[in-house]
Amino acid sequence: MTIAIIGLGYVGLPLARLFATKHPIIGFDINPTRVSELQQGLDITLEVSHDTLKAVIVNNLEDLHYGNGLFCSTNPDNLANCNHYIITVPTPVDKNNRPNLTPLIKASETVGRVLKKGDVVVYESTVYPGATEEVCIPVLEAQSGLVFNTDFFAGYSPERINPGDKKHTVDKILKVTSGSTPQIGQQIDALYSSVITAGTHLAPSIKVAEAAKVIENAQRDINIAFVNELAKIFNRLDINTNDVLAAAATKWNFLPFKPGLVGGHCIGVDPYYLAQKAQEVGYHPEIILAGRRLNDSMGEYVSAQVVKLMLNKDIKVKGAKLLVLGFTFKENCPDVRNTKVVDVVTCLQSYGMSITIYDPLADPKQVQHEYQLRTVQQQPKVMFDAIILAVAHQQFLNINLDQFKAPNSVIYDVKGVLETPDGRL
Repeated sequence: MTIAIIGLGYVGLPLARLFATKHPIIGFDINPTRVSELQQGLDITLEVSHDTLKAVIVNNLEDLHYGNGLFCSTNPDNLANCNHYIITVPTPVDKNNRPNLTPLIKASETVGRVLKKGDVVVYESTVYPGATEEVCIPVLEAQSGLVFNTDFFAGYSPERINPGDKKHTVDKILKVTSGSTPQIGQQIDALYSSVITAGTHLAPSIKVAEAAKVIENAQRDINIAFVNELAKIFNRLDINTNDVLAAAATKWNFLPFKPGLVGGHCIGVDPYYLAQKAQEVGYHPEIILAGRRLNDSMGEYVSAQVVKLMLNKDIKVKGAKLLVLGFTFKENCPDVRNTKVVDVVTCLQSYGMSITIYDPLADPKQVQHEYQLRTVQQQPKVMFDAIILAVAHQQFLNINLDQFKAPNSVIYDVKGVLETPDGRL
């Protein structure tokens, strides 16, 4: 059994590394820089350590014939001898929050060109229920000339990677599996069971597995929207939201969600996939979209609260120097995809502020490319009229903010980790 992992990002690389401990793996990615770095044992996403990655990397494709290991490549011809293909490419939304399946279609085309009789293609990318069979399978058939469920087979096993989480790694998270036939479902389940120590759950169909994934993140999105709304209410009542949540959490079945900026490639994106499919079948998903609207509004809300605090201290807003601590979508993770800190920055820029974004983990080149914003990875040496703790990186938890404060300044705590900020969610 030779497995190809298509897409070596936050999802694909940890999975490829894990499978490579038991099976010969070819990792494929269209980014030559990424592939070159991985072959040297360097993962800029920080999901896999250098030593862990180097332990499975092989330098030549021929070396895979002698056992397990991982060979990374940008050459699709190297996929020809594989018999299992696992697709782990991103599934983003466009500027209008409509699902963008282009990466998934392109990956399916790549696999379709090398597909052979008896091969199995498994999708892990988050999609709406039905996407695998309605969108991806026709591409595989068109490119290969083969017949689905006769010549080749498919499955869906939703990724559950939590970027930056070193406790809940891929092998320690129970894996949902599914197949296009009962026999293929068992085969795919056995494949994942060979490396997933937490166990597997074989869903009865691909659509069920797709739906399970998309509602996981939609549920979290709605719960966070609820506490974000509570934060807005309690702010008007002059009540500390964290104190309220701590008191409520003493009940055994209270769900401990926190208010904040909801970005990233899962919670901030996946609900739109379910919403679009619901609308296609004639149902308007009110709660799902209401949660999305509320969470998407939080960047503007934080900005307004900071300006209000500045005005209350008679700090001139236009021309003020502002320090934003953190730009990635979550703490202790370099991922800047769909970060909502950008909404805070953009809104405060409209007030004419001079903004410095300090994030030791975010890649300045990537931020510039994605958002046309400048970030720094070294502590600034100047004083600021306002400071926003936007992301609770470990490096920020014990930092002395006094070194950044002008004589008259404000500190706003988005993450609720500071003891005495001037304002917080």
